[in-house]
Amino acid sequence: MSAFRHSPPVAKSGGRVPRNAELLLCVGALFLTGFAFLAMGAATGTGFDGNITLTLSVFTAFVLVTHVAVRRWAPAADPVMLPCVVLLNGLGLVLIDRLDRAEAATAANAGAAAPSSDAAHQLVWTGLGMALFIGLLILVSDHTRPARYGYTCGLAGLVALMVPALLPSRFSEVNGGKSWIRISGFSIQPGEFAKVLIIIFVAAFLVANRELFTSAGKRILGTTFPRLRDLAPLLLVTFVSVLVLVYEKNLGFSLLVFGTVLAMMYIATGRVSWLFIGLAMFAVGSIIAYELFGHVRVRVEVWRDPFATYYTTGYQISQGLFGMGTGGLLGTGLGAGRPQDVPFAKTDFIISTIGEELGLFGLAGVLALFAILTIRGFSAALTTRDAFGKLLGGGLAFSLGWQLFVVVGGVTKLIPLTGLTTPFMSYGGSSLLANYVIVALLIRISHDARSAPAAPPRPAPPLAEAMTEHVSRRLLPRRGK
Repeated sequence: MSAFRHSPPVAKSGGRVPRNAELLLCVGALFLTGFAFLAMGAATGTGFDGNITLTLSVFTAFVLVTHVAVRRWAPAADPVMLPCVVLLNGLGLVLIDRLDRAEAATAANAGAAAPSSDAAHQLVWTGLGMALFIGLLILVSDHTRPARYGYTCGLAGLVALMVPALLPSRFSEVNGGKSWIRISGFSIQPGEFAKVLIIIFVAAFLVANRELFTSAGKRILGTTFPRLRDLAPLLLVTFVSVLVLVYEKNLGFSLLVFGTVLAMMYIATGRVSWLFIGLAMFAVGSIIAYELFGHVRVRVEVWRDPFATYYTTGYQISQGLFGMGTGGLLGTGLGAGRPQDVPFAKTDFIISTIGEELGLFGLAGVLALFAILTIRGFSAALTTRDAFGKLLGGGLAFSLGWQLFVVVGGVTKLIPLTGLTTPFMSYGGSSLLANYVIVALLIRISHDARSAPAAPPRPAPPLAEAMTEHVSRRLLPRRGK
C-alpha cells in the first residue's frame, strides 16, 4: 500500500516491548558465536586459544553495552533486530578469524611472516560500529528529524560518491575500482555512507512532493507522469550517482542505489507502472554500459561462462562455485575446508566460505537471519504512522535485502558479479559502520511506532446522522404463524 495513503491508526496492544526478550536472544547469539569459535579452533588444531577468548570477551562486552543503550534510549523497539545483527556479526568474526589462520599456516609453510590479523581489525570496527549505533540512538531522538535535512543529505551523498572519482588513482583505486579514499594507511569507502544519505533524501523528497506523484502531471496510458522540472532533483541525484559509480567501476553500488530508489518510488505511489518504467530504464542503461565500458563486458562474459576464462578473469567465481559444491548440504565443517583458495574470501566471497564449510543448510540459516532482519525492518516501517517513516524504514530495509540478493546472486552466478560485500559478515570497516547506521535508524523507527499513543476511539455519530431503516408493520410475521 502506498505510503501516502492515510490508513486508520491501529491501537497498541501490550504496551512497551520488554527488553528481556532481546537480552535472552542476544545471549543465545553470543552462545552460538562461542560454539562456532570452539568448533573452528578444534578443526584447525589451535583449540580455544587466548585470541579467541579475548575476541569473544570483547565482543560480548560490546553487545551488552549496545543492549543497555537500546533498553535506555529505545525501550519499545523491536526485540529481534539487534540479536540478528549480533549473530551475523559474530559469525563474520568467526569466519574472518578462520581465514586468518589459514593464511598464517600458508605463510608458515612458505617460510614467510604471518600477515596481520584481519579479525582483530574487524573487532575494532565492530566496536566503532556499535558506538556509532548508540550515538545515533541518542542524537536521533525522533525518526522524522532527518527529513529536515533531506536536500543536505542528498548533496552530501553525491559529494561522497564523487570524491573518489576526482582523486588520483593512488589515493582511490583498489583492485581496479576507484571507490576508496586512501591516505597514510587509512582507507574508507564513502559510497557505503552515501547510500544511507541518498535514501534519506529520496524519502524526504517523495514526502515533500507527494502530490506530484498522485495527481500532478500528464496521464499517458493510464499512468500519471510528474512534470520533468518537478522530478529534476530526484533524477539528478539518482542518475549522477549511477553514472559516477559506473565510472568508478563500482557496479554493485550503482545497482544497489538504483534498485533502492525504484523500490521507494513503488512504496510511495503503490503503482506497478513505476516498476516497469524503472526496469525499462535499467535495460536501456545496461545496454549502453555494456557498449561503452570494457569492465562491464568482462563481468558479463565471466557470468556467462566463468570456466572459459578460468585462469584469468573467471578464476574467482569458478573457485567459489567449486567450494560451495564441495560443501554440499552439511558442509565440510568450520575449519575443515579450503575457502582460502577463493580470492577475496573475506570480503566479496564470504558467502562462498559459508557455503563450503557450513553447507547449504548453514547458508540457508544465514539467509533466514537476513530475511528476519529485513521483514522486521519492513514491519517497523508499516507500523509507523507518518509517510516519511514508512518510506525511510522501507528504503533501509529493502537496501539490506536487496544488497544480500545482489551478493548471493553474483557468487552463485545467478547474476553478474558486482563486488558488493555481505552486510555485517564481510571484512571491512566502512560497510560495517554504514550497516550499523541502517539498523540504528530502523530501531529508532520501530521504537517510535510502538511507543506512539493509541488513537482515541471515534465518537458515535449524532442520532440524526445515524443510518436508520424503516420497517413496515405489514412485513412483520404474525404471531402463531
